[in-house]
Amino acid sequence: METVRLSFPIYLVRHGETDWNLEGRLQGGRDIPLNDLGRAQAGEAALRLRKLMLPLDDFDFIASPMSRARETMEILRNTLGFNPGEYDQDERLREITFGSWEGLTWREVKARDPDRARAREQDKWGYVPPEGESYRMLCERIRPVAEGLRRQSVIVSHGGVARAMLALTGAAERHEAATMDIWQGRILRVSDGQAEWI
Repeated sequence: METVRLSFPIYLVRHGETDWNLEGRLQGGRDIPLNDLGRAQAGEAALRLRKLMLPLDDFDFIASPMSRARETMEILRNTLGFNPGEYDQDERLREITFGSWEGLTWREVKARDPDRARAREQDKWGYVPPEGESYRMLCERIRPVAEGLRRQSVIVSHGGVARAMLALTGAAERHEAATMDIWQGRILRVSDGQAEWI
């Protein structure tokens, strides 16, 4: 896989918690809203950005069009004192899809579809769930987004998208990226092929 080299840092923000996150359900392409903790986490992410003392007026702000990402972005921008609605949305930043597994917990997937669940555990990067997407497919979907970035950016999207972006920019090996925890309420700074939590 060809790496996308960025000459500036980007700041990846996973949307705040939803009730399905709390229950451990695969939400993927389902448009599940934030819960109260998720809204608080969006504010926490904004405060972490503020502490960096960055010239955020010179940043691009881009979000997935899914409601949990948009609400996170709007809370974040409002907390920073910006117009909440002035940001770009990119359809390609939607979460990885889990197809017919969406709405299930991983325990339920393993009980109902043990062979496919085992196959995904053996190849989390390349496996395509029934009617879903692999991380490899997601990476190619978001590649044009990464290649189109022109300056420092705050990108609010999803755990799967962040994992794919880490692999795409060379900040993590594919097998490592596919299993990384992507925390809500934190910021993942990606710069020069390196990633760090802030």
